[in-house]
Amino acid sequence: MDQVDETSARRTWEQVFHVCPPDIRGRLESLDPAYLRRIEEVRLRLGQPVQLAGWGFDRFLGEAGDVTTDPRSGFLVTEDHLARVIQGVTQASLYAVEDDLKKGFVTMQGGHRVGIAGRAVLGNRGEIKAVRSIFSVNIRVARERHGVASQLAKYTVDKENGRPLSVLLISPPQCGKTTLLRDLARLWSWGIIAPGIPGAKVSIVDERSELAGSVDGRPQFDIGPRTDLLDACPKAEGMRIAIRSLSPAVLVTDEIGHEEDARAIMDATHAGVAVVTSVHAGSVEQWRQRPAMEGLFQSRAFDRYVLIGRQDGPGTILRIEDADQHVLYRRASSSKRVDLR
Repeated sequence: MDQVDETSARRTWEQVFHVCPPDIRGRLESLDPAYLRRIEEVRLRLGQPVQLAGWGFDRFLGEAGDVTTDPRSGFLVTEDHLARVIQGVTQASLYAVEDDLKKGFVTMQGGHRVGIAGRAVLGNRGEIKAVRSIFSVNIRVARERHGVASQLAKYTVDKENGRPLSVLLISPPQCGKTTLLRDLARLWSWGIIAPGIPGAKVSIVDERSELAGSVDGRPQFDIGPRTDLLDACPKAEGMRIAIRSLSPAVLVTDEIGHEEDARAIMDATHAGVAVVTSVHAGSVEQWRQRPAMEGLFQSRAFDRYVLIGRQDGPGTILRIEDADQHVLYRRASSSKRVDLR
């Protein structure tokens, strides 16, 4: 691990430690750094041991500040632990993040997403008004990985004229879509997307403050010198604002799925702006089955479909298809690259 990675890793865990109760923090701080590098989630469930999960890693935090595979010897979570984590994540202001909590998560400093589970309080129309009696908290650790999109980068450029292409990243949850999006934005912004291709103006619409990891609107991750950021801004409206006022060549956002998202993407592509975004699905076919998404497929709004998995770790590129679903790249079973362009 180089010095930049060490600095980033240290900052990442300092942010996570900051919201943990002292007894949990102390035990996490005493763990072998090799464990910390593998942990993607710190999960706290009332009356259960603290679970530490990651790629090929599933352990419980031990009483002695170690890790164990036996939940019976793990360090148990109390109501006070959960209350302290929620207080730290929300900076003692539940009201300020009430809308996020209704959706089941809140994004904390550094772009770490904190999911919650508890008792839903419903409104007159059956909508969720609030979440009370929180039973469990899941801290998903966000990491900055420079160069993780390097393998994908050349497929995001039109080889005839060098213009940016619209790209849809497709995968189940926790396969590294957000990390890839962040790195693609950085590569375009710094002008290192591909040899001979200049830097491009990038606009990031970061509805959940995960892409840039912003604090008070200021990015904590490297998003590049040609990047404008719309933090905590709804995706569809943010995309339209960017088109009207920021003149991006590349527009980056995360996890599309609604009718208004589809309309905003169509507006962007009709304006000649490349859209780089992601969706939770297992294939192009599954994505197309969502309401409003079929129109994007039929209109060829995306030039590239990128299927992502975890076979070689988060961000593993499994397959790349063009707008007609012709395969441009496929990961061989041996994990060797097969370039079909």
